[in-house]
Amino acid sequence: MSRSSDTAGVRTGVDDAVAAFGSGDPVLIHDAADREGEVDLVYPAEAVDAADVARMRNDAGGLVCVALPDDVCDAWGLPFARSTLSHPAAEAHDLAYGDRSSFSITVNHRDTFTGVTDEDRALTISALGEAAAAVRRATGLAGDGARGAVAAGPEGFAERFRAPGHVHLLRAAPGLTDDRAGHTELGVALADAAGVAPAAVVCEMLDDEDGGALSPTAARAHADRHGLAYVEGADLIERFDRE
Repeated sequence: MSRSSDTAGVRTGVDDAVAAFGSGDPVLIHDAADREGEVDLVYPAEAVDAADVARMRNDAGGLVCVALPDDVCDAWGLPFARSTLSHPAAEAHDLAYGDRSSFSITVNHRDTFTGVTDEDRALTISALGEAAAAVRRATGLAGDGARGAVAAGPEGFAERFRAPGHVHLLRAAPGLTDDRAGHTELGVALADAAGVAPAAVVCEMLDDEDGGALSPTAARAHADRHGLAYVEGADLIERFDRE
């Protein structure tokens, strides 16, 4: 996939965000001022390489996660992390932004070593994108092909990935932005709109000055410097609601 130049100038709006994602380029997405109020650097998972992981570490600084659609997670038997924990810390449900966490399990690709290096995480991330696309293709098949793909299910996932690992998985709400307006859903919906594999990498952008969330104004300036698309979550949701 092609990558845009860092000197291309800022690209804003939904159309440019979709076009950028379709070309394998990252997009900066601000969820909402009355939600997390954060801007994430978001990539199409299938296109991610080691340099992209390094960029997320250095330019964004948050947690590198792969957002997956509900149907793909269901096919792989991936639970919400909270449902797997018996510790009392998992019993409270008091998120400041008012909705449930989308965290599932953590994984490494089975061909990684420690799993944390840029190369290792890039392999895990891109393989998750490829595998998610294969699930979607399989569910569109008729007859024995579809049944075989579904039968592989969690066992097929386990043949390629091990848990725990260094890449956090996020499980999107079934109705995406109709049900929840988080970066998990925005990233998966953007992948669908761009016609790429149904998996997105999200990483919060942090401010180097105070360690807090990077403001939308500063994020727009970052997009301007690096030729990246910037889009408001509300604009994405409005477009998705019309389609």
